[in-house]
Amino acid sequence: MNETHTGRCLCGAVRFEAKGPAKWTGYCHCESCRRHTGAPVAAFAGFEKDQVSFTRGRPSRFDSSPGVLRGFCAQCGSTLTYEGDRWPTEIHIHVGAFDAPESFPPQGHAFPEERLAWLHIEGAPPLA
Repeated sequence: MNETHTGRCLCGAVRFEAKGPAKWTGYCHCESCRRHTGAPVAAFAGFEKDQVSFTRGRPSRFDSSPGVLRGFCAQCGSTLTYEGDRWPTEIHIHVGAFDAPESFPPQGHAFPEERLAWLHIEGAPPLA
């Protein structure tokens, strides 16, 4: 676990480190992720919570739906994290918040049935 990935919000008020490789990476097409990011699809890297530490500030959290907390910077509004009862030991970090987002190519799709009709994902595997 000697690899360390760093990241931050847009203004730098919240900074984080993730140690070791991501458990998984993927796109999420659900309506909640689209609304949280303002993008047609969200990309995440999933880590065990004990792999992630906040080195400056902490995300503010919004209880977006039952059992789901979404993290963001209260100062600049950057979307940062997803935590949910479905994966209680994990924290999912938005790929765009990493300093080296190219290190996290998405490997699959969550909720592809909710994708926007004009977003083509043929041949892409669903995430388990």
